[in-house]
Amino acid sequence: MSSTRTILVVEDDPAIRRGLVDSLQFAGFTVFACADGEEGLRTALSAALDLAILDVMLPRRDGFAILAEVRRARPTLPVILVTARGAEQDRVHGLRIGADDYVVKPFSSKELLARVEAVLRRSAERPLDVQRVQALGRLIDFERREVQRPDHSRVALSEREVELLRYLVQNRGRAISRQELLERVWGLAGGDTATRAIDMHIVNLRDKLADAPQQPAVVLTVRGKGYMFAAEARS
Repeated sequence: MSSTRTILVVEDDPAIRRGLVDSLQFAGFTVFACADGEEGLRTALSAALDLAILDVMLPRRDGFAILAEVRRARPTLPVILVTARGAEQDRVHGLRIGADDYVVKPFSSKELLARVEAVLRRSAERPLDVQRVQALGRLIDFERREVQRPDHSRVALSEREVELLRYLVQNRGRAISRQELLERVWGLAGGDTATRAIDMHIVNLRDKLADAPQQPAVVLTVRGKGYMFAAEARS
């Protein structure tokens, strides 16, 4: 990773904070470090950052509150949450409100750096919040929650369909696994029942998009990987 990448670390435990900073600096990152939530939020909103790492349990303002403010003000800033072992609800809640990933204490520097690099790769081309997109004769309007199909008919989208379709569109041209969709859109862990639910939502979306199920052109199936929204789509 380039040394010009700048990461914010918000962690109140001095030893963990020092370890995070040392690992990131050794890997070539520039690092801002904060010990409490108020200082962390100010830095997250004002500094030129490529990614923020937020502990969930912080004095003065917790990681969830910082994440919520960051998502309103800087919707494309990647955020990784640091949670306690066994705190599954924290991880689920964090993903639901916009975290890109999480690490569980205790963690190794190798795991942390791998997650940082993965999030930065995924977020490199992430656009601002998409309101409308054109895709092969279809006009998807997220504000109106509807699709105008090639024959000019209009079909309403459910809230879940909007969330799923928006995530696919924001990551157009990239194959997205069912596991990632479960975590980022549903806020759930894996399982056969859950992955089948995603497949059914994709079937319904293709029907509303008039996307031929045997040879889809808009929401593509990438064998062995998951689903991908056509790269030809334009916002």
